[in-house]
Amino acid sequence: QVQLVESGGGLVRSGGSLGLSCTASGLSLNNLAIGWFRQAPGKEREAVSCLSKSDDAFTYYSDSVKGRATMSRDNAQNTVLLQMKDLKPEDTAVYICATELYLQDCTPSHFRLGTWGRGTQVTVFS
Repeated sequence: QVQLVESGGGLVRSGGSLGLSCTASGLSLNNLAIGWFRQAPGKEREAVSCLSKSDDAFTYYSDSVKGRATMSRDNAQNTVLLQMKDLKPEDTAVYICATELYLQDCTPSHFRLGTWGRGTQVTVFS
């Protein structure tokens, strides 16, 4: 079955770092755009970052994480990474990875019918 599984979340002090992983089974991430989203209770889902495809011709980082987050691919492990540093309490959320359909260009609407993971919790405390 096609599945994305996130890992690496946890409890971290403000200013610390976390590395999140998105590992796929049943599909290859090599030629797919992968997006990271986050959702906190009572707040709208927010796009955090995206790699367009395996050649990473397009990368996206939201203003809220730009300069503090880096995406990369480990094709041998069929995994996409999101490394975050200088974490802030407002980064607290469930972080979810997803694939998009069609052009693999990180267009937000293309993720709606893609494959979504169940998320990993990141909690940042002061």
